[in-house]
Order: sequence, then C-alpha cells, then structure tokens
Amino acid sequence: MRILVLNGPNLDMTGKREPEIYGTRSLDDIIRALETHAAEHGASVEHVQTNYEGRLIDELHAAGDAFDGVLINPGALTHYSYALRDAIACTPVPVGEVHMSDITKRELFRAVDVIEDVCAFRVMGMGARSYTVGLDRLIETIEKAK
Repeated sequence: MRILVLNGPNLDMTGKREPEIYGTRSLDDIIRALETHAAEHGASVEHVQTNYEGRLIDELHAAGDAFDGVLINPGALTHYSYALRDAIACTPVPVGEVHMSDITKRELFRAVDVIEDVCAFRVMGMGARSYTVGLDRLIETIEKAK
C-alpha cells in the first residue's frame, strides 16, 4: 500500500513556529516516525511539503495513478482554498485530512474548513500524533474499499 503525505504552507516550520500550538518536533521527525509506523502496517509513505498551492493540486491530480490514498495537512489553505477542495474532490483515491491543532478551537477564521466535506475523514488536535492516527484511519479506509 502506497500513501502520499502532503503538507502545505508553513508546515516546514513545524518545531520552530508556535511550539505551544504545534509542538517542538520538526516535520522531518514527524515524517520519519510516520514512515516507521507505515512500514509496521505494510505500507509505504512518500512525503511532499510545499508552500505553493498549485504544487499540492498537481500532486493530488497525479495521486490516483501512483498511490492508494493521500493524507493531507493543507495548513492555512484549509480555510479558503476552493481550488484545493476541487482537486481533492476529483482525486480517485481516499484523501484524509489531518491537523496538529484543533482548528475549531482557535481563531474564528480557522474554524472554517472548506475541504472537510470532500475528505474521507478529519483528524485534529493530537499534535504530531494526528499523523499516525490519520494514517491508521486511511489504511482502514483503503482496506474497507477493497
């Protein structure tokens, strides 16, 4: 099982940016742990982090040809990117949404989630653990679809 993990704008600053919200682990550390977790469940992970919306969209467009599922943390694009929403909607494999913080309990604008209804599920508020919980849910979703 091949999983694409996409991380959007500013997530490359994880571990440095607002550690009281996002923790002190770097994104590289989180992805390494996710790769180990995936391997323990018979899956492999390919990771892309970009600060560019178009790159995320391009990756989603190509995902159905190479991956069984996608795990995405779109960062701030979650709250306003209808282009990203449309790309997720036309992705032929399940897409799970993850956030380290609980976006519903932060600033009002962060409570808006324009991609939630086109994702298979949403996991949030567990810090770095959101990724492993999200991966488990995605694997379960893919296995149920087979």
